[in-house]
Amino acid sequence: MIVRSHWRALLESTLARRNVLWLQGVRRIGKTTLCRSLDAHEYFDCELPSHRRVLNEPESFLRGVRGRVVIADEVHRLEQPAELLKIAADHFPDVRIIATGSSTLGASARFKDTLTGRKADVWLTPMSDRDCEAFGQTDLTHRCVRGGLPAHFQAPEVPERDFGEWLDAYWAKDIQELFRLERRHSFLRFTELLLANSSGIFEATRYARPCEISRQTVTNYLAVLEATFVAHVVRPFSTHRPTEIVSAPKVYGFDTGFICWQRGWSQLRREDLGQLWEHIVLNELHAELQRRDVHYWRDKAGHEVDFVLPVRGGHPIAIECKRTAEDTDLAGLRAFRRAYPEGRNYLVATDVDRAFVRMVDGHEVRCVGLRDLIEGLRHGEGRSAAAQGQV
Repeated sequence: MIVRSHWRALLESTLARRNVLWLQGVRRIGKTTLCRSLDAHEYFDCELPSHRRVLNEPESFLRGVRGRVVIADEVHRLEQPAELLKIAADHFPDVRIIATGSSTLGASARFKDTLTGRKADVWLTPMSDRDCEAFGQTDLTHRCVRGGLPAHFQAPEVPERDFGEWLDAYWAKDIQELFRLERRHSFLRFTELLLANSSGIFEATRYARPCEISRQTVTNYLAVLEATFVAHVVRPFSTHRPTEIVSAPKVYGFDTGFICWQRGWSQLRREDLGQLWEHIVLNELHAELQRRDVHYWRDKAGHEVDFVLPVRGGHPIAIECKRTAEDTDLAGLRAFRRAYPEGRNYLVATDVDRAFVRMVDGHEVRCVGLRDLIEGLRHGEGRSAAAQGQV
């Protein structure tokens, strides 16, 4: 078993702060394997009736596991899943519980209490840069075409049949059990179209007719996909200036493997890799920073910045994703910094092994790979002593 040690360390450090942890992420992302890699744990599979019977008596159960780490896998299968976690948080601080699920807590009616202030969240994403390194395969094309679910990533060939089987299981086990949606064909058709059009501006009316549903149903379906981490809605960054796009979101599919499958890509051209690189960068931001509030910026003249991170009490961070660092088309970044002169700027490219700095219209732009991007975002950089290159 390959141990994803940085994720395990995150679980352990989070449990040191809170005794109830909600581990969320799409199915087959590796939640169970990660949990079972922890030392001295007790594992309960809530799909098994015998395990559910034990956990459905929370007080007596928790008395019997004092001082231990308990894993409650697929906890939404319990009659009152929030009750177990709430009692543990309020009355059994010496019991550490990791509960797993394929959606945000409270996304379904099964969770009437979202445990605000009583739990910590960890979001297990498709494989990050550090995961690929741990699995011994760092080729970007391999990661893009197979995707970031561990079983798919390790497949000797592109697992096309597995992508379809995953969607069927997603409908049967996540959507039906958590949301009780009807019209399987319409929902899966919408999901497939969204994956095929990933990273585009989202317009609900474009999906209503081919999916044979209303515009409001399209919006509802998107909310379900977002709650279950299958779609990421990236909303515009704006301070409501008259020149800015303020309401049209971009929607990204959760995994490059599924996107390639829907687009019929088994071999990637240079321009394909450039599109998918944006998805890889977004996944890295989600995985390493554990935050969903990633935005993009666009003005009415068509200038765009791929990602913008708001900074509370500070200046927005701009991130441009380029296939190579030699790509000097930074018109979007220039326009953004005319509107927002202060803040850090990054150009993250596939071919940068060692970070360096360029000057663009008097602004420093740090050219980085994935690892340096994350380190820079976590710790920040001061102004460099000397910038290299002029654009």
